[in-house]
Amino acid sequence: MVKTAAAPASFEAAMTELEGIVATMESGELPLKESLAAYRRGAELLQYCQGVLKDARQQVEVLEKGVLKAFDAAAEGDEP
Repeated sequence: MVKTAAAPASFEAAMTELEGIVATMESGELPLKESLAAYRRGAELLQYCQGVLKDARQQVEVLEKGVLKAFDAAAEGDEP
């Protein structure tokens, strides 16, 4: 029932697979050996997702430093 350890195609695919693993494990229907394999795969997917989110966060920080400026609502209201 647990998929192979292949890398996910995308963040969304990893999240979908992880949600399926959690639902299956919560059902309590897996034998112990399969539960351990599912847990292992879930940990791999979690690590992948955390890495993707970290990379995205770093990209946003770079964009904010290079392109975006802080919005000052008080200064915007003073303009005619």
